[in-house]
Amino acid sequence: MSGQSNLQKQKFYFDPLLVAVTVSLLFIGYVMVASSSLHLGMEQKQDSFYYPLRQLVHIFLGLILGLGIARIQMESWEKLGSGLFIAGMLLLVIVLIPGLGVRVNGSIRWLSIGGLRIQVSEVVKFFSVIYMAGYVTRHQENLQGSAYGIIKPLLLFSVACLLLLMEPDFGSSVVILMIAMGMMFLGGARLKQFIILLSLVLALAASLVIVAPYRMARLVSFVDPFADYLNSGYQLAQALISFGRGETLGVGLGSGIQKLFYLPEAHTDFLFSVIGEELGLLGVIAVIALYALLIWRAFEVALAAEQAGQRFSAFIAYGLAIWLGFQSFVNMGVNMGILPTKGLTLPLMSYGGSSMMVMCCAIALLFRVHSETAALNIQTPQERSKWASV
Repeated sequence: MSGQSNLQKQKFYFDPLLVAVTVSLLFIGYVMVASSSLHLGMEQKQDSFYYPLRQLVHIFLGLILGLGIARIQMESWEKLGSGLFIAGMLLLVIVLIPGLGVRVNGSIRWLSIGGLRIQVSEVVKFFSVIYMAGYVTRHQENLQGSAYGIIKPLLLFSVACLLLLMEPDFGSSVVILMIAMGMMFLGGARLKQFIILLSLVLALAASLVIVAPYRMARLVSFVDPFADYLNSGYQLAQALISFGRGETLGVGLGSGIQKLFYLPEAHTDFLFSVIGEELGLLGVIAVIALYALLIWRAFEVALAAEQAGQRFSAFIAYGLAIWLGFQSFVNMGVNMGILPTKGLTLPLMSYGGSSMMVMCCAIALLFRVHSETAALNIQTPQERSKWASV
């Protein structure tokens, strides 16, 4: 019997804390999406439950996909990494082809498959974690010994970011670069080289903001949203009003006013503001605490995998932790006015099929890392020797 067959027959080990945190975020997110979209469904579709029902379908599909993802061994993911990243690049090209990509609010970011809109950038984020985990595992000496080991993957990611900027999707391009650079740093990239490259990336990001008037307008409005609160600062001003109205305990679930056509995208990018208004400071702290627990646990899973000698699995978990941590921080920072406005969803909470399904897959992959690590840790030395020989 092969080692792969043994793995397939192993018991799947769940992490109780990871399950509790994930379920809590999904539940709170669903309740808040329902609260912030009932009026919108009636206005747009003459059906109050249009968005809540669709979000329930998104969660269900995400859980089904997650179950499938969790059944695939990490060894298989390692082999598929390069192919998946190439497939992601092709999707970024396909979405830009006239007639294939779906345009929403001036951006072409979606493909329509079977009546379901798939945001390509979300899929590319998932594939990027898998590809970078394989790259760092295979080329750790190059990362630690030369600048070329850092530049090589960044060239590929630069192409992906260029395609994303053509949609345009500046926020996702920043997330993908942060995933790549964060994983290379944890993989042992020299601090001096890393700082130089990070400075170059920041300079490039700054230039992209300067040359694009709408990005510059967002930056200016972020500094003082109330200076032009009827135009460029409107969305952030309404979000800040939401937090102000919530005070400590909130105005009560379903009793928020800002979501009633004052705050744009209340059920997607600005869901956190609705939480601030309806659940107050305590609700905000609870959500932040749940994300902190999720990210901390992801890093713990990564550390356990690394100590067990499962380097690829470890970097998968590190990459997922960076992705979840950075995207949730940016979304909450934008909502609270400490970062310029970016179109990034709140992981596992915001309305959206692509984001929800891909995030469920990401959490399922984290569960797989934990399960395989736990299976190795409970084996006796004799069993480990047997595994090494098959």
